[in-house]
Amino acid sequence: MSRPRAAIVVTGSELVRGDRNDLNGPFYAREALRLGLEPTRIAIVGDQPDDLQAAIEQGLEADVLLVSGGLGPTHDDRTVELVAAAVGRGLVLNASLEHEIGEVSRTFATRMRRPYTDFEPGVRKQATIPDGAISLGLAGTAPGLVIDTGSCVVVVLPGPPSELQRLWPRALETEPIRSVLAGIVVPSRRVLRVYGVSESAVARALDDAGGDGDGVEVTICARDFELHVDIVAEPGAEAAADALISRLRAPLVESVFSEDEISIEELVLDACRRRGLTLATAESCTGGMVAARLTSVPGSSDVFRGGVVAYANEIKESELDVPADALAAHGAVSAEVAAAMAHGVRRRIEVDVAVAVTGVAGPDGGTPEKPIGLVFLHVVGPDGELAQQFELPRDRDWVRSRATVAALHLLRRLLTPAS
Repeated sequence: MSRPRAAIVVTGSELVRGDRNDLNGPFYAREALRLGLEPTRIAIVGDQPDDLQAAIEQGLEADVLLVSGGLGPTHDDRTVELVAAAVGRGLVLNASLEHEIGEVSRTFATRMRRPYTDFEPGVRKQATIPDGAISLGLAGTAPGLVIDTGSCVVVVLPGPPSELQRLWPRALETEPIRSVLAGIVVPSRRVLRVYGVSESAVARALDDAGGDGDGVEVTICARDFELHVDIVAEPGAEAAADALISRLRAPLVESVFSEDEISIEELVLDACRRRGLTLATAESCTGGMVAARLTSVPGSSDVFRGGVVAYANEIKESELDVPADALAAHGAVSAEVAAAMAHGVRRRIEVDVAVAVTGVAGPDGGTPEKPIGLVFLHVVGPDGELAQQFELPRDRDWVRSRATVAALHLLRRLLTPAS
């Protein structure tokens, strides 16, 4: 079944230089899939007019073109004028937008103690839009726009992700977008989330299960040290998808930890919440990354009480009650110290469950006995405790990120032993 196609163009020289990661392209793609559109490409281009114009013109071949960035008041913000040229529309000053943007800019000028005249050219630039464009209003000073060309609906939103995501629901309410989406039967989507098994093992299990096809599409993606098996079923193929999932799940049952989009940190917090347990962290090489993942979840404060980043040995002793003789005998990177850290933070913060991480992240500090990439984890709770060790020599960021995910999954195993 053919679905309307969506092309995505994200602009910003800071993105192509690697100064900032693109968040808008993935957001657009996820939303397109959710709505039943078929994303065909994500183009990330700089602010050079020729590059941006070529990306826009290519994107207009799709049914929907989703654009972000380049809507500011400066000379290198060219998206609106290039979109207008590509769709054959002139530019007009929108009086309502000029007033709305002007009010925001006047407030800013007052706060900065600068004359409003400094801002007037930028206000006029941002209020000048393609003839016939639908204004979505503001999330900052840049307006969101929807343009219906007859063959393609163009959505243009600001580059800051928070602004784009605030204006996106307004774009979905416009008649051109509603018209494209009318009659689409959104494919069903399931996700098997797998941890602790190789990608080749999952691919082999999929092949043994019969593979995809006949309206079922399966994609295996490595994401944040987990494997996500995305199963998309076109209308009428739901039963085939269910049968494939059942056959695929069987050989992976010990590794499948979730069948939805809930993150590992949410699973840990939910497991604690269901049992009325509180949680704390003790971290050395990860420097608070486990705590950061947990506290990134809204509402985590009803479970997570706090954490201790104990980098130096004296902090491990004074704040976590790690015995000096354990440090002397085994070293800071050891199973014994990881266990002492977990028990220490559990006592100090007075929680039910605790996790500890200690390791050699590099690039310095490794020895033949304790090489870079050696990490020890320990979790303790009312039902007992678990320990884990891994040695995977990679770069510093990789080791720290891998240790963070491993700590969260070790917590999950302790809290949900049947999974």
